[in-house]
Amino acid sequence: MEEVLSLEGPVLKVDGELVLFIPLSAGGDELIELSRGISEVQGEFLKIKIPVWLEAVLRIEEGDLVCVRKAGGLIRVGLSDPRVH
Repeated sequence: MEEVLSLEGPVLKVDGELVLFIPLSAGGDELIELSRGISEVQGEFLKIKIPVWLEAVLRIEEGDLVCVRKAGGLIRVGLSDPRVH
């Protein structure tokens, strides 16, 4: 049975893009391979860029708290406390 990894953190805006900074020591190292193409290691963090289409679908904004979950060989990103519209 595969281990599930679940992390929570804020969305930041860097150079006009929404990004997540996940400490490598807190599980970011387990997400490197799965996030290839949208991430890069920066110092002690895995920096994951939130694609524009995902921003729109999830209605993610700067400062939102999101949950990043690794399960079944995939990464899932979602709001920790989804907005009701």
